[in-house]
Amino acid sequence: MRGLRGKRIIIAGGATGIGAATAERLAEEGASVVVGDINLAGAEATAKRVSGAGGTAFAWKFDLSDEDSIRELVDRTVTKFGGVDGLYNVGADLSPDTIGRDADLLGMDPAVWRRTYDVNLLGYALTCRTVLPHLLGQRGGVIVNTSSQAAWGGEPERPAYASSKAGINALTRHIASRWGKEGIRCNAVAPGAVMGETQLRMGIIDEQMQAMALQMQRSPRLGVPSDLANAVTFLFSDDAEWINGQTWSICGGISLRE
Repeated sequence: MRGLRGKRIIIAGGATGIGAATAERLAEEGASVVVGDINLAGAEATAKRVSGAGGTAFAWKFDLSDEDSIRELVDRTVTKFGGVDGLYNVGADLSPDTIGRDADLLGMDPAVWRRTYDVNLLGYALTCRTVLPHLLGQRGGVIVNTSSQAAWGGEPERPAYASSKAGINALTRHIASRWGKEGIRCNAVAPGAVMGETQLRMGIIDEQMQAMALQMQRSPRLGVPSDLANAVTFLFSDDAEWINGQTWSICGGISLRE
Protein backbone atom coordinates (compact mmCIF):
# COMPACT_ATOMS: atom_id res chain seq x y z
CA MET A 1 0.00 0.00 0.00
CA ARG A 2 1.20 3.51 -0.79
CA GLY A 3 2.37 6.06 1.72
CA LEU A 4 2.87 4.06 4.89
CA ARG A 5 6.65 3.71 4.96
CA GLY A 6 8.07 5.88 7.72
CA LYS A 7 4.67 6.91 9.11
CA ARG A 8 4.39 7.09 12.90
CA ILE A 9 1.15 5.60 14.16
CA ILE A 10 -0.24 5.16 17.67
CA ILE A 11 -2.28 2.04 18.36
CA ALA A 12 -4.46 2.90 21.35
CA GLY A 13 -5.27 -0.61 22.51
CA GLY A 14 -2.66 -2.77 20.80
CA ALA A 15 -1.88 -5.49 23.32
CA THR A 16 -4.06 -8.22 21.81
CA GLY A 17 -6.58 -9.04 19.12
CA ILE A 18 -7.42 -6.47 16.44
CA GLY A 19 -5.02 -3.87 17.83
CA ALA A 20 -2.08 -6.26 17.91
CA ALA A 21 -2.83 -7.57 14.42
CA THR A 22 -3.04 -4.01 13.11
CA ALA A 23 0.28 -3.04 14.69
CA GLU A 24 1.92 -5.98 12.94
CA ARG A 25 0.21 -5.26 9.61
CA LEU A 26 1.13 -1.57 9.64
CA ALA A 27 4.74 -2.46 10.46
CA GLU A 28 4.81 -4.85 7.48
CA GLU A 29 4.04 -1.82 5.30
CA GLY A 30 6.92 0.13 6.82
CA ALA A 31 5.14 2.19 9.49
CA SER A 32 6.60 2.73 12.95
CA VAL A 33 4.04 1.86 15.63
CA VAL A 34 3.51 2.73 19.27
CA VAL A 35 1.63 -0.05 21.03
CA GLY A 36 -0.31 1.58 23.84
CA ASP A 37 -2.41 -0.44 26.25
CA ILE A 38 -3.31 -0.77 29.92
CA ASN A 39 -2.05 -4.34 29.55
CA LEU A 40 1.67 -3.54 29.39
CA ALA A 41 2.82 -7.16 29.15
CA GLY A 42 0.58 -7.70 26.14
CA ALA A 43 1.73 -4.44 24.54
CA GLU A 44 5.36 -5.42 25.03
CA ALA A 45 4.71 -8.83 23.48
CA THR A 46 3.15 -7.18 20.42
CA ALA A 47 6.05 -4.72 20.09
CA LYS A 48 8.50 -7.60 20.42
CA ARG A 49 6.82 -9.51 17.57
CA VAL A 50 6.92 -6.41 15.38
CA SER A 51 10.59 -5.82 16.13
CA GLY A 52 11.42 -9.49 15.63
CA ALA A 53 9.91 -9.33 12.15
CA GLY A 54 12.10 -6.37 11.26
CA GLY A 55 9.64 -3.58 12.09
CA THR A 56 9.87 -0.62 14.44
CA ALA A 57 7.72 -0.55 17.56
CA PHE A 58 7.72 0.25 21.23
CA ALA A 59 5.19 -0.38 23.99
CA TRP A 60 3.75 2.13 26.43
CA LYS A 61 1.30 1.60 29.27
CA PHE A 62 -1.67 3.93 29.23
CA ASP A 63 -5.30 4.10 30.35
CA LEU A 64 -8.01 5.28 27.93
CA SER A 65 -10.06 6.59 30.86
CA ASP A 66 -7.22 8.81 32.15
CA GLU A 67 -6.56 12.11 30.32
CA ASP A 68 -3.06 12.51 31.78
CA SER A 69 -2.18 8.99 30.67
CA ILE A 70 -3.38 9.74 27.13
CA ARG A 71 -1.26 12.88 27.02
CA GLU A 72 1.79 10.92 28.16
CA LEU A 73 1.24 8.37 25.39
CA VAL A 74 1.19 11.05 22.71
CA ASP A 75 4.09 12.98 24.24
CA ARG A 76 6.18 9.82 24.44
CA THR A 77 5.45 9.05 20.79
CA VAL A 78 6.53 12.53 19.69
CA THR A 79 9.70 12.29 21.78
CA LYS A 80 10.57 8.82 20.48
CA PHE A 81 9.71 9.25 16.80
CA GLY A 82 9.89 13.03 16.36
CA GLY A 83 6.18 13.34 15.60
CA VAL A 84 2.97 11.43 14.97
CA ASP A 85 1.12 10.82 11.69
CA GLY A 86 -1.81 8.68 12.74
CA LEU A 87 -3.94 7.26 15.54
CA TYR A 88 -5.88 4.01 15.68
CA ASN A 89 -8.38 3.83 18.54
CA VAL A 90 -9.28 0.22 19.26
CA GLY A 91 -9.42 -0.07 23.06
CA ALA A 92 -12.63 -0.77 25.00
CA ASP A 93 -13.64 -1.99 28.44
CA LEU A 94 -14.77 -5.56 27.76
CA SER A 95 -14.39 -6.73 31.35
CA PRO A 96 -17.09 -8.84 33.04
CA ASP A 97 -17.68 -6.00 35.50
CA THR A 98 -18.55 -3.61 32.67
CA ILE A 99 -19.86 -5.19 29.49
CA GLY A 100 -20.84 -8.27 31.50
CA ARG A 101 -23.25 -6.13 33.55
CA ASP A 102 -24.58 -4.04 30.67
CA ALA A 103 -28.20 -5.12 31.11
CA ASP A 104 -31.36 -3.84 29.46
CA LEU A 105 -32.62 -0.40 30.43
CA LEU A 106 -34.87 -1.56 33.28
CA GLY A 107 -31.93 -3.42 34.80
CA MET A 108 -29.29 -0.79 34.08
CA ASP A 109 -26.58 0.23 36.51
CA PRO A 110 -25.61 3.88 35.88
CA ALA A 111 -22.06 3.08 36.99
CA VAL A 112 -21.74 0.65 34.07
CA TRP A 113 -22.87 3.35 31.64
CA ARG A 114 -20.41 5.88 33.09
CA ARG A 115 -17.50 3.47 32.90
CA THR A 116 -18.43 2.39 29.36
CA TYR A 117 -18.60 5.97 28.16
CA ASP A 118 -15.42 7.02 29.99
CA VAL A 119 -13.40 4.37 28.13
CA ASN A 120 -15.21 3.64 24.89
CA LEU A 121 -16.32 7.13 23.89
CA LEU A 122 -14.77 9.89 26.01
CA GLY A 123 -11.43 8.09 25.83
CA TYR A 124 -11.58 8.18 22.02
CA ALA A 125 -12.52 11.86 22.04
CA LEU A 126 -9.56 12.64 24.30
CA THR A 127 -7.03 10.68 22.24
CA CYS A 128 -8.27 12.41 19.09
CA ARG A 129 -8.14 15.82 20.75
CA THR A 130 -4.61 15.20 21.97
CA VAL A 131 -3.30 14.01 18.59
CA LEU A 132 -5.09 16.55 16.38
CA PRO A 133 -2.81 19.55 17.05
CA HIS A 134 0.19 17.47 15.95
CA LEU A 135 -1.58 16.36 12.76
CA LEU A 136 -2.78 19.88 11.98
CA GLY A 137 0.70 21.26 12.63
CA GLN A 138 2.09 19.08 9.85
CA ARG A 139 -0.90 19.74 7.57
CA GLY A 140 -2.41 16.32 7.62
CA GLY A 141 -2.82 12.94 9.21
CA VAL A 142 -5.16 10.00 9.69
CA ILE A 143 -7.38 8.81 12.53
CA VAL A 144 -9.22 5.49 12.49
CA ASN A 145 -11.70 4.59 15.23
CA THR A 146 -13.22 1.23 16.12
CA SER A 147 -17.00 1.15 16.18
CA SER A 148 -19.15 -2.00 16.20
CA GLN A 149 -22.12 -3.62 14.49
CA ALA A 150 -23.80 -3.16 17.88
CA ALA A 151 -24.14 0.55 17.05
CA TRP A 152 -27.11 -0.17 14.76
CA GLY A 153 -27.88 -3.81 15.50
CA GLY A 154 -30.59 -3.19 18.12
CA GLU A 155 -29.46 -5.84 20.61
CA PRO A 156 -31.85 -6.54 23.52
CA GLU A 157 -28.96 -6.07 25.98
CA ARG A 158 -25.66 -4.08 26.09
CA PRO A 159 -27.27 -0.67 25.39
CA ALA A 160 -24.40 1.24 27.02
CA TYR A 161 -21.88 -0.49 24.77
CA ALA A 162 -24.02 -0.02 21.66
CA SER A 163 -24.69 3.66 22.31
CA SER A 164 -21.01 4.33 23.02
CA LYS A 165 -20.18 2.83 19.64
CA ALA A 166 -22.89 4.93 17.95
CA GLY A 167 -21.23 7.92 19.58
CA ILE A 168 -17.91 6.91 18.01
CA ASN A 169 -19.57 7.04 14.58
CA ALA A 170 -20.76 10.59 15.32
CA LEU A 171 -17.31 11.57 16.63
CA THR A 172 -15.72 10.23 13.44
CA ARG A 173 -18.04 12.28 11.23
CA HIS A 174 -17.45 15.39 13.33
CA ILE A 175 -13.66 15.20 12.97
CA ALA A 176 -13.86 14.61 9.22
CA SER A 177 -16.35 17.46 8.77
CA ARG A 178 -14.49 19.95 10.96
CA TRP A 179 -10.90 19.31 9.81
CA GLY A 180 -11.15 17.37 6.56
CA LYS A 181 -10.23 20.38 4.43
CA GLU A 182 -7.13 20.83 6.58
CA GLY A 183 -5.81 17.42 5.60
CA ILE A 184 -7.31 15.28 8.36
CA ARG A 185 -8.93 12.00 7.39
CA CYS A 186 -11.02 10.26 10.03
CA ASN A 187 -12.84 7.00 9.43
CA ALA A 188 -14.12 4.10 11.52
CA VAL A 189 -14.42 0.34 11.16
CA ALA A 190 -17.33 -1.59 12.62
CA PRO A 191 -16.44 -5.24 13.28
CA GLY A 192 -18.94 -8.05 13.36
CA ALA A 193 -18.25 -11.30 15.21
CA VAL A 194 -14.45 -11.30 15.41
CA MET A 195 -12.82 -14.16 17.28
CA GLY A 196 -10.03 -12.24 18.99
CA GLU A 197 -8.13 -13.21 22.13
CA THR A 198 -10.20 -11.05 24.47
CA GLN A 199 -13.53 -12.20 23.07
CA LEU A 200 -12.56 -15.85 23.41
CA ARG A 201 -10.96 -15.53 26.83
CA MET A 202 -13.86 -13.61 28.38
CA GLY A 203 -16.61 -15.48 26.55
CA ILE A 204 -17.98 -12.25 25.07
CA ILE A 205 -18.90 -14.12 21.89
CA ASP A 206 -20.10 -17.44 23.26
CA GLU A 207 -21.05 -20.48 21.21
CA GLN A 208 -24.67 -19.38 20.93
CA MET A 209 -23.66 -15.96 19.60
CA GLN A 210 -21.19 -17.56 17.19
CA ALA A 211 -23.91 -19.80 15.79
CA MET A 212 -26.32 -16.87 15.49
CA ALA A 213 -23.72 -14.73 13.70
CA LEU A 214 -22.90 -17.50 11.24
CA GLN A 215 -26.59 -17.94 10.47
CA MET A 216 -27.17 -14.21 9.91
CA GLN A 217 -24.06 -13.24 7.94
CA ARG A 218 -23.37 -13.78 4.25
CA SER A 219 -19.83 -15.15 4.63
CA PRO A 220 -19.05 -18.76 5.58
CA ARG A 221 -16.80 -18.02 8.58
CA LEU A 222 -16.50 -15.69 11.53
CA GLY A 223 -13.99 -12.87 11.56
CA VAL A 224 -10.39 -12.92 12.75
CA PRO A 225 -8.29 -9.91 13.84
CA SER A 226 -6.38 -9.77 10.54
CA ASP A 227 -9.64 -9.04 8.70
CA LEU A 228 -9.86 -5.73 10.54
CA ALA A 229 -6.10 -5.12 10.44
CA ASN A 230 -6.09 -5.25 6.65
CA ALA A 231 -8.95 -2.76 6.35
CA VAL A 232 -7.50 -0.38 8.93
CA THR A 233 -4.09 -0.45 7.27
CA PHE A 234 -5.70 0.43 3.96
CA LEU A 235 -7.51 3.39 5.55
CA PHE A 236 -4.17 4.70 6.85
CA SER A 237 -2.56 4.39 3.43
CA ASP A 238 -2.50 6.93 0.61
CA ASP A 239 -4.62 4.50 -1.39
CA ALA A 240 -7.54 5.64 0.79
CA GLU A 241 -6.88 9.37 0.49
CA TRP A 242 -10.40 10.11 -0.84
CA ILE A 243 -12.20 8.26 1.96
CA ASN A 244 -13.28 10.47 4.86
CA GLY A 245 -15.99 10.47 7.52
CA GLN A 246 -17.03 6.88 6.82
CA THR A 247 -17.82 3.91 9.06
CA TRP A 248 -17.06 0.68 7.26
CA SER A 249 -18.80 -2.54 8.23
CA ILE A 250 -16.17 -5.28 8.35
CA CYS A 251 -18.56 -7.99 9.38
CA GLY A 252 -18.80 -10.83 6.87
CA GLY A 253 -22.05 -9.34 5.58
CA ILE A 254 -23.98 -9.63 8.86
CA SER A 255 -25.45 -6.22 8.01
CA LEU A 256 -25.99 -4.73 4.57
CA ARG A 257 -25.80 -0.95 4.55
CA GLU A 258 -25.59 1.61 1.75
